[in-house]
Amino acid sequence: MKATGIVRRIDDLGRVVIPKELRRTMHLREGAPLEIFTDKDGELIFKKYSPIGELGEFAADMCDSLRKATDLPVAVCDRDSVIAVAGVAKKDLAGKAVSGELEGLMERRTLYRRTAAAPAVPACEGTDKYAVAVAAPILCEGDVAGCVLILSQDGDKGCGEAEEKLARAAAHFLGRQMEG
Repeated sequence: MKATGIVRRIDDLGRVVIPKELRRTMHLREGAPLEIFTDKDGELIFKKYSPIGELGEFAADMCDSLRKATDLPVAVCDRDSVIAVAGVAKKDLAGKAVSGELEGLMERRTLYRRTAAAPAVPACEGTDKYAVAVAAPILCEGDVAGCVLILSQDGDKGCGEAEEKLARAAAHFLGRQMEG
């Protein structure tokens, strides 16, 4: 654990304000869910909560199935990072932060399919090895929880309507699993 040097007091309603700098650094938006942990030393630990993270193994199975159906790399991400991949080395994508461009696609809440004229949207920060060919938002109770990605690499743009429909169906299914 890393000390920040920031000290805050609990107010009379039991609230603690998380400084704006930390919220920005940790990509915490207003209304973002936080999970609270305690440890044996009496420490409180706040962690960003990811409902898709609860479906990690299930999302990995979904990626494997989509990979077999499309013969393309596939990933599932929450709003912050990639949680499951198939068709690529896990070390290349798993656990990596999603790119700012992909965050923007998720904010739009609509399916994205790259066209030949569109610039490449990198899947993760710091690498353009894998570009988003299709991104289908995962909606849970009206909020974007993440997305299902079909990826291309080395400048290949090849995704059609069938891959779009598969990604959309997978995203819808994962969203329903989180609601139920």
